[in-house]
Amino acid sequence: MFQEYDVIVVGAGHAGCEAAAAAANLGSKVLLVTMNMQTIAQMSCNPAMGGIAKGQIVREIDAMGGYSGIVTDKSMIQFRMLNRSKGPAMWSPRAQNDRMLFAATWREMLEQTRNVDFYQDMVSSLVVKNNRVCGVVTGLGHTISAKAVVVTSGTFLNGVIHIGEKRFGGGRVAEKAATGITEQLVSLGFESDRLKTGTPPRIDGRSLDYSKMEEQKGDENIVGFSYLDVPKPTQQRSCWITYTNQTVHDILKTGFDRSPMYTGRIEGVGPRYCPSIEDKINRFADRERHQLFIEPEGWNTIEIYVNGFSTSLPEEVQYQALLQVPGFENVRIFRPGYAIEYDYFPPTQLYHSLETKGLENLFFAGQINGTTGYEEAACQGLMAGINAHQKTRALEPVILKRSEAYIGVLIDDLISKGTEEPYRMFTSRAEFRTLLRQDNADLRLTEMSYRLGLASQERMEKTLRKKEGVEKIKKTLEQFSLEPAETANYLLEKNSAPLTQKQKAQQVLLRPGIDLPSMTSAIPRLHEELKDFTADILEQAEIQIKYDVYIEKEKELVKRMSQLEDLLIPENFNYDRVGSLSNEALQKFKKIKPRTLGQASRISGVNPSDVQILMVFMGR
Repeated sequence: MFQEYDVIVVGAGHAGCEAAAAAANLGSKVLLVTMNMQTIAQMSCNPAMGGIAKGQIVREIDAMGGYSGIVTDKSMIQFRMLNRSKGPAMWSPRAQNDRMLFAATWREMLEQTRNVDFYQDMVSSLVVKNNRVCGVVTGLGHTISAKAVVVTSGTFLNGVIHIGEKRFGGGRVAEKAATGITEQLVSLGFESDRLKTGTPPRIDGRSLDYSKMEEQKGDENIVGFSYLDVPKPTQQRSCWITYTNQTVHDILKTGFDRSPMYTGRIEGVGPRYCPSIEDKINRFADRERHQLFIEPEGWNTIEIYVNGFSTSLPEEVQYQALLQVPGFENVRIFRPGYAIEYDYFPPTQLYHSLETKGLENLFFAGQINGTTGYEEAACQGLMAGINAHQKTRALEPVILKRSEAYIGVLIDDLISKGTEEPYRMFTSRAEFRTLLRQDNADLRLTEMSYRLGLASQERMEKTLRKKEGVEKIKKTLEQFSLEPAETANYLLEKNSAPLTQKQKAQQVLLRPGIDLPSMTSAIPRLHEELKDFTADILEQAEIQIKYDVYIEKEKELVKRMSQLEDLLIPENFNYDRVGSLSNEALQKFKKIKPRTLGQASRISGVNPSDVQILMVFMGR
């Protein structure tokens, strides 16, 4: 039945889909194995993509030729650019999506991707020979050969679902768990552990009173995620905001004695930055209320997602508490919230390529590495798919630096520091976030991806046009002189001091409160000069001009820090020969085996003195 494949991808969630697409578009023959063909790219939790730092990741995936940005744009029902009141390094795109349309669009795009085959079955074990993975064995007893395997198991490895005192196996509600892989890898020397996540109840939207809630509309200007010209929706659906109260909290507390979180039935650590409602009212006992976002699940459905009410309390407690939320007085529940525990493999067992150190040709991506979130999973899938392809062709792995992409920050954090709780990306995790903005991911990554063979010719040409356009605008503003008379009304309107003599347009733009779109529309001569440039190119030029000092400072910092990044540590380096290292540093170095002194410096528990000792020893 089966030919030999270049790459087998196990699991068809966000990580698996991106891995399959990337490897196939690079030229590998790919088999995507999923336990259910009807749940490819399922949005298991909230029907949304992007958000703080996560939106930057989706734009990076798109800039490199991944599919998540295109799928998000095609299925969005609302778009918002978060943090617009802050500097552009903090701007983060976020979309509400039609859950069913999102998954259908992903499947359609994969089916139209050459080199991708599909098979519905559970992978129960890996074929291992001479410490190399060379295929998989399925639940139906098929052995399928491959040069590389990417495991993207999500929450399915020995998944256990908890609702109050009820407990049953499952990778998602109504879907069975996957077994076999953890046990095999542990027997081969891998370390595994348990994590926990949760999801809120799904609600009948017809039973809600929206007049008691705050409406949250989308942006008038839909920027979207893809750098390609994907059509945007002409209308949007609103979300709504309501709040819990003390009565809600008191009712929830009545279920604590039956909560799997507080009775010890859940062993895994849950996500710190997306806690359950019972965890919130316990940890933040002084808070009188917590915000809830009421999110529609699509264009043509009445189903509602209650963002902020993740819970594993008994169903009757969930229901009674929801009845006390403003607007929920007549609520009907489609499905209760639940918690899920699953196996993961601490990511310090990986190389930066996402290949495992314990077995050659085996790659991990997504929640198996301890992350949480669609976006974090998808970007790992993209990189694992790329590097699985590279490995089958005996090519160098593709590794993004921390100064090049949020994707680079995420993977380096996982490999260098590990994680004992579900890892979520934030802008604060990136020390070079002024460089890693959502608006310039194409300028940062498309050319590299094009040379690799992943980003298309269309993407490359669009990026080059943008780069050239930005330089032309910057040059024009640098040379274009504005007269006091033609700027008088505009500057008065902006509460900015009038010009007393001619001044270059660039200098006027640098003033507080002045922006390029309003400046060009108010000054006809300037509008004539810049009328042929698109909004995104004008915005990029403005950001580069206004934040030039900060951007250059960060580039200088990258340059200085790259000295450590360029100092490679030999793969079989004997740390026991290095005297004076602290015991903790010695243990961490031997376990993680950092590839560079830069990575060594970021390992948790390693002091600057340990890095200096290592540097001196290597110099010798």
